[in-house]
Amino acid sequence: MGFLSNLINGISLGSIYAVIALGYTMVYGIAKMLNFAHGDVIMIGAYVAYAITTGLNLPPAVTIIISMLVCTVLGITIEKVAYKPLRKARSLSVLITAIGVSYFLQNSALLFLFKGKPVNFNSIITVPDIKLFDNQVVISGETSTAIVVSVIIVIALSLFIKKTKTGKAMLAVSEDKGAAQLMGVNVNRTITITFAIGSALAAVAGILLCSAYPSLTHATGAMPGIRAFVAAVFGGIGSIPGAMIGGILLGVIENLSKAYISPQLADAIVFGVLIIVLMVKPTGLLGKKINEKV
Repeated sequence: MGFLSNLINGISLGSIYAVIALGYTMVYGIAKMLNFAHGDVIMIGAYVAYAITTGLNLPPAVTIIISMLVCTVLGITIEKVAYKPLRKARSLSVLITAIGVSYFLQNSALLFLFKGKPVNFNSIITVPDIKLFDNQVVISGETSTAIVVSVIIVIALSLFIKKTKTGKAMLAVSEDKGAAQLMGVNVNRTITITFAIGSALAAVAGILLCSAYPSLTHATGAMPGIRAFVAAVFGGIGSIPGAMIGGILLGVIENLSKAYISPQLADAIVFGVLIIVLMVKPTGLLGKKINEKV
């Protein structure tokens, strides 16, 4: 039963990675940039939930909504201030800016929010534990919630992209910004909406992450953000189902590696698997090959 427990926990962790990876994959797929500050938006979202829970004691649903709104505003602000002026700049300039924004958010949080000390995040998830096989396998409420929420988000996001006018505009911009603009699509507005959705999802991911792993620091989102980026590349960056599959596979590989091989080698194994996958399929599991015209 130990293997089953580790597998379920790996799927739960991977589901959180998948929600984070969706932010990366959406921004890259539409704006063709890597927002490495995404992991720090996760940290801000979790801290907002922590502050509301300890200070105001509001219902969990209200806490989540407020956290999502704060992260949405933060994501839009980052896009307007840091990335929009670089819309036509070289990709290296955008990448350096993204790293700079990440460090700015981390150090600002360390100075003004955490005062140099970690905080204990009390889970706001009230779902009861699930007990299987005469209590030999116990699935915590945080674990089951992470899995269910990630599936719902992926389905909802896929339907939004395919069925709504805004979603179709996102598809058009991801294919060809110039052609989309000629067809009347507001490219800047579409990219801003993409950042807003990705940042709102980051808040959800932050709450799920800190509910399962209750220590919250200014660097909480850093490594999960990097792992989620790996998951996005693993599944095929730009693909929503790919982010889900990549996240779950990454979580399972990481958890099983820690349980049966070595906690110290888990990250090396994860990145090693990624390298092998990209050697066989450079675009990722569900990524599409793009032919560029010269």
